[in-house]
Amino acid sequence: RLHDRLLAESRRLIAACASSLSGVSPTMFALILIGGFVLMEPLTAAAHRWVMHGIGEWFHRSHHRAVRTPGWERNDWFPVAFASIVMFGFWLGFNTSLTALIPLGIGITLYGIAYAPVHAGYIHRRLGAFGNRRIATLDRLADAHRIHHLYNAAPYGMLVPVVPSELRARAATTDRDPFAASTTSVVG
Repeated sequence: RLHDRLLAESRRLIAACASSLSGVSPTMFALILIGGFVLMEPLTAAAHRWVMHGIGEWFHRSHHRAVRTPGWERNDWFPVAFASIVMFGFWLGFNTSLTALIPLGIGITLYGIAYAPVHAGYIHRRLGAFGNRRIATLDRLADAHRIHHLYNAAPYGMLVPVVPSELRARAATTDRDPFAASTTSVVG
């Protein structure tokens, strides 16, 4: 039966994963996973600053348009590209002696899982999941991202954005809302 074959294959995969991780202790696994998650914020800020606002600006510009259409935009290819790098890391971790790439990939993936609903869902309202709800912590992140969109400058981070004080003061003097035309839900 199909159910029995799927169960047997699942058990085989779990056993293979466990044997792949034989060189990584549970403590080291947890430290690498947490390290991967934490290090993603500065890496994300750097990629945003020097890739998305550098060589990849043509793709990222779709994200900064005042009027955006529902659906995919060119900028959405960045997470696809970054996820493919992580998947390659998983492949290496499971198929070579580089087993530390497995918990690292899990940490990076968890960061992406936190990032996507905050950025696309809450800040840009592209997913329709939050409706009109307001959440104070996420409002602070949205305000920092609003400053980024106002001036096409810092902060480049997302979950722990560092907003230069001069930009925060300058943004406090404007009523312009760069998100006003871009809150159209893609789903929902």
